[in-house]
Amino acid sequence: HGAAEPEETGTEALLPRRTPAPAWLPTAKGEEGDFCLRSSDCAAGLCCARHFWSKICKPVLREGQVCTRHRRKGAHGLEIFQRCQCAEGLACRLQREHGPADASRLHTCQRH
Repeated sequence: HGAAEPEETGTEALLPRRTPAPAWLPTAKGEEGDFCLRSSDCAAGLCCARHFWSKICKPVLREGQVCTRHRRKGAHGLEIFQRCQCAEGLACRLQREHGPADASRLHTCQRH
Protein backbone atom coordinates (compact mmCIF):
# COMPACT_ATOMS: atom_id res chain seq x y z
CA HIS A 1 0.00 0.00 0.00
CA GLY A 2 0.95 3.63 -0.41
CA ALA A 3 1.21 6.27 2.34
CA ALA A 4 -1.72 6.21 4.73
CA GLU A 5 -4.33 8.91 4.17
CA PRO A 6 -5.02 11.03 7.27
CA GLU A 7 -8.38 10.19 8.71
CA GLU A 8 -11.12 12.78 8.85
CA THR A 9 -11.83 13.02 12.55
CA GLY A 10 -14.44 15.76 12.34
CA THR A 11 -12.25 18.35 14.05
CA GLU A 12 -14.03 21.10 12.10
CA ALA A 13 -17.11 20.34 14.20
CA LEU A 14 -15.13 21.33 17.32
CA LEU A 15 -14.40 24.84 16.02
CA PRO A 16 -16.80 27.54 17.23
CA ARG A 17 -19.16 28.64 14.49
CA ARG A 18 -19.47 32.33 13.84
CA THR A 19 -23.04 33.31 13.36
CA PRO A 20 -23.55 36.31 11.08
CA ALA A 21 -25.04 39.46 12.59
CA PRO A 22 -28.78 39.83 11.95
CA ALA A 23 -29.56 41.87 8.82
CA TRP A 24 -31.26 44.59 10.88
CA LEU A 25 -28.15 45.16 13.02
CA PRO A 26 -25.88 47.70 11.32
CA THR A 27 -22.27 46.52 11.26
CA ALA A 28 -20.79 50.02 10.76
CA LYS A 29 -21.85 53.61 11.29
CA GLY A 30 -23.94 55.05 8.46
CA GLU A 31 -22.37 57.27 5.86
CA GLU A 32 -23.99 60.34 4.29
CA GLY A 33 -27.30 59.34 2.66
CA ASP A 34 -27.66 56.03 4.58
CA PHE A 35 -30.95 55.37 6.36
CA CYS A 36 -30.90 55.79 10.15
CA LEU A 37 -33.12 55.91 13.22
CA ARG A 38 -31.00 58.17 15.45
CA SER A 39 -27.81 60.22 15.15
CA SER A 40 -25.77 57.52 16.94
CA ASP A 41 -26.42 55.32 13.86
CA CYS A 42 -24.38 57.77 11.74
CA ALA A 43 -20.61 58.23 11.39
CA ALA A 44 -18.76 61.13 13.02
CA GLY A 45 -19.68 64.52 11.58
CA LEU A 46 -23.18 63.34 10.57
CA CYS A 47 -26.59 63.44 12.23
CA CYS A 48 -29.83 61.56 11.56
CA ALA A 49 -32.39 63.95 10.05
CA ARG A 50 -35.71 63.65 8.23
CA HIS A 51 -35.64 63.53 4.43
CA PHE A 52 -39.18 63.24 3.07
CA TRP A 53 -40.79 60.49 5.15
CA SER A 54 -37.64 58.63 6.19
CA LYS A 55 -34.47 59.63 8.03
CA ILE A 56 -30.95 59.66 6.59
CA CYS A 57 -27.47 60.59 7.76
CA LYS A 58 -26.71 64.21 6.83
CA PRO A 59 -23.60 66.34 7.49
CA VAL A 60 -23.39 68.50 10.62
CA LEU A 61 -23.40 72.17 9.56
CA ARG A 62 -20.15 74.13 9.32
CA GLU A 63 -19.48 77.84 9.77
CA GLY A 64 -21.38 80.02 7.30
CA GLN A 65 -23.87 77.32 6.29
CA VAL A 66 -27.60 78.07 6.49
CA CYS A 67 -29.24 76.59 9.61
CA THR A 68 -32.77 76.38 10.96
CA ARG A 69 -33.69 78.29 14.11
CA HIS A 70 -36.94 77.17 15.74
CA ARG A 71 -39.03 79.68 17.63
CA ARG A 72 -41.44 77.08 19.04
CA LYS A 73 -40.39 73.97 20.88
CA GLY A 74 -41.27 70.90 18.82
CA ALA A 75 -41.37 72.74 15.48
CA HIS A 76 -38.35 70.69 14.31
CA GLY A 77 -40.64 67.67 13.91
CA LEU A 78 -42.78 69.45 11.30
CA GLU A 79 -40.04 69.72 8.69
CA ILE A 80 -39.92 67.38 5.69
CA PHE A 81 -36.23 68.21 5.08
CA GLN A 82 -34.47 68.63 8.40
CA ARG A 83 -30.99 70.07 8.72
CA CYS A 84 -28.42 68.97 11.27
CA GLN A 85 -27.41 71.24 14.11
CA CYS A 86 -24.38 73.51 13.80
CA ALA A 87 -21.03 71.89 14.62
CA GLU A 88 -19.55 72.24 18.09
CA GLY A 89 -18.47 75.82 18.87
CA LEU A 90 -21.02 77.29 16.43
CA ALA A 91 -24.49 78.73 17.03
CA CYS A 92 -27.42 79.27 14.65
CA ARG A 93 -27.82 83.05 14.50
CA LEU A 94 -29.47 85.64 12.29
CA GLN A 95 -27.12 86.52 9.45
CA ARG A 96 -25.74 90.03 9.82
CA GLU A 97 -26.51 92.05 6.70
CA HIS A 98 -25.17 95.48 5.80
CA GLY A 99 -28.53 96.65 4.48
CA PRO A 100 -32.06 97.20 5.77
CA ALA A 101 -32.71 95.32 9.02
CA ASP A 102 -35.51 93.24 7.48
CA ALA A 103 -33.60 92.40 4.26
CA SER A 104 -32.79 88.86 5.37
CA ARG A 105 -34.26 86.45 7.89
CA LEU A 106 -31.56 83.91 7.03
CA HIS A 107 -29.81 82.14 9.89
CA THR A 108 -26.27 80.78 9.54
CA CYS A 109 -23.86 78.85 11.76
CA GLN A 110 -21.59 81.39 13.45
CA ARG A 111 -18.85 81.28 16.10
CA HIS A 112 -20.09 82.03 19.64
